[in-house]
Amino acid sequence: MVALTRRGTIAALAASALAKPALLRAQTTSAPISVGLLSDVGGPYKEVGGPGSRLAAEMAVVDFGGALLDRPVQILQIDDQNKADLASAQARQWIDDQGVSVLVDGGGSSAGLAIQQVTRERKRIYLMTTPTSTVLIGKQCSPYGFQFAADTYALAKGVGGELSKTGNNTWFFITADYEFGTSLQANTEDFILKAGGKVLGSARAPLGTTDFSAYLLQAQASGAKVIGLANAGTDLQNCVKQAAEFGIVKNGQLLATLLMMISDILALGQDVCQGLVLCNSFYCNQSSETQAWTDRYAAKMGKPPTEYNAAAYAAVMHWMKSAQAANTLDADTVAAKMRELPINDFYNSDIRIQANGCVPHKMYVWKVKPVSEAKRKWDIYNLVSAIPSPDAYAPPATFGCPLVRA
Repeated sequence: MVALTRRGTIAALAASALAKPALLRAQTTSAPISVGLLSDVGGPYKEVGGPGSRLAAEMAVVDFGGALLDRPVQILQIDDQNKADLASAQARQWIDDQGVSVLVDGGGSSAGLAIQQVTRERKRIYLMTTPTSTVLIGKQCSPYGFQFAADTYALAKGVGGELSKTGNNTWFFITADYEFGTSLQANTEDFILKAGGKVLGSARAPLGTTDFSAYLLQAQASGAKVIGLANAGTDLQNCVKQAAEFGIVKNGQLLATLLMMISDILALGQDVCQGLVLCNSFYCNQSSETQAWTDRYAAKMGKPPTEYNAAAYAAVMHWMKSAQAANTLDADTVAAKMRELPINDFYNSDIRIQANGCVPHKMYVWKVKPVSEAKRKWDIYNLVSAIPSPDAYAPPATFGCPLVRA
């Protein structure tokens, strides 16, 4: 009996050992798939992506069915404060310790570059939905990085190209003093110079500047026809508000907002912003589909989405579709499938991702209309022109991405 008991015990232990891999596989395959947003949650770019992009990502998961490869999908978000070192550390912790499958957003471009480096090393997909610097699809491009936000080249071509047609050919820039602002100004200058215009000067303002009076005085004194604002978020709002107080537009100079969003206009007031020209890839009232999606979004947020919130939806949805089609979360396989499949959602139609990771949305140039012309809620823009995909974007080899073959 003892011998039988021992044999039975040994057999049971052996069976238990054989069962563990299956049990572990079952636990692994039933565990949630984590999508992690590294965002500016409370800083100057809160309204650019922030909590709104988390909601948009959650809407994508709901619309997809809530599960991917028979596993539930969960959305995480953490504040990277637009700091490269903090974003890098958080990205590593999420990937190494929590097994996050894909990273999204990024906040400022400096943080985005840090996240891109980590995801390149760790072989994880990175869906950039707020960083717009062309460096991310240029020399620092990654086989795992996809820029779903409009890049600074497309924004510059839209605004700079449109204004160049009207004789506004002398410029002074007030520029955010980091990679995003530098890239946006440089790209806009190219279009100004190609049109025969001149850049009379520029001033660099640190991120989080509250008093733009000194920079606006320099811009006024330059005599430039156009003051280009190469900044965003609360920096842009403060600058536009103070420009109105200085009487910039009333005195004959034009403000060109190179990255202005509907949230900025609502915060400042539509009449304050009347006549400003801007460029983007999404507007809540551009179609019945965007209106319907906006109604769902606004029911929870109480305000309309930005183009970067819409990009978060598009990015997460396309990643899930690609992973489902590839039947794996393997980054190399999914990245190839993302480039293979066209992007289709409530505001994109058959958009093809380029070799450098650029998502070349259809772009629109708008002018802020008077309140008296508004016909429905958040009716803010008049369409100036539309630029089809991929015409607003630079050829993929332009910025030196090593993934692009000659």
